[in-house]
Amino acid sequence: MAVTSITVVQIGLAASTGLFSRIGPQGAAWLRLGWAGLILLVAVRPRPSDFTRSSLLACVSLGVVTAGLTILFMDAVARLPLGTASALEFLGPLGVAATRSRTGAKMWPALALVGVVLLTEPWHGGADPLGVVYALAAGACWAAYILLTQRVGDQVSGVRGLAVSMPVAGLVATAVAAPSVAGHLTWQILLFGLGLAVLLPVIPFILELLALRRLNAGAFGVLMSLEPAVALLVGLIGLHQIPGGSAVAGILFVVAAGIGAERTGSRTPPEPAAVPA
Repeated sequence: MAVTSITVVQIGLAASTGLFSRIGPQGAAWLRLGWAGLILLVAVRPRPSDFTRSSLLACVSLGVVTAGLTILFMDAVARLPLGTASALEFLGPLGVAATRSRTGAKMWPALALVGVVLLTEPWHGGADPLGVVYALAAGACWAAYILLTQRVGDQVSGVRGLAVSMPVAGLVATAVAAPSVAGHLTWQILLFGLGLAVLLPVIPFILELLALRRLNAGAFGVLMSLEPAVALLVGLIGLHQIPGGSAVAGILFVVAAGIGAERTGSRTPPEPAAVPA
């Protein structure tokens, strides 16, 4: 599920770049989050009785973090190659992996870090400094996203938690981006945004929620090391961004780390918290 989510995310990101020239990266993020929130709210129709105060707060917090992650990363992709932006963003999940992995599984974050360094090739320099800042900030949001998604998945049954967090993310993105891009919207852009919302974030976020019920946060963080590698391949095929030999070696490292994390990171999910009558 996690690997499928990664692949869908990168395809969705590559497709989203087509909106940059029309409504900018923040507008593209807002359109995806707004539609995703509406889709999940209508499809799931969560009720107040489905939540405790703690689980509702976790859902709202996840929505705010999701908006930050999406907007910041879209700004990063507008300034950096997709593979480089994803590799820098991965430092957030890597931090989760390093702190949450079991003692016997500490080698997988280290192996993933080697792969990320080879993917980004920092010794070459020349990367857009603001793009790097955006990617690192998105990585911090991604770390919080992993922890909050696991908490929501443990406390709220089904996908009701996402039916709250995604509308919250849509509202936050609306406050940030809508005023500057609303005048540039057309029916064609709105429909394209609807299709993108299903591809990213609706499908991958549901898959990640389900995956985090089966994997511990550390293993999931390492498994996300596959994302820079997938991003590199999608960038090559869809955006004609050609990687070098170092990047190919980096792919091998992160794939090995991802496989190792998946094999050693299973968990027994707790029962969802009881909701007061």
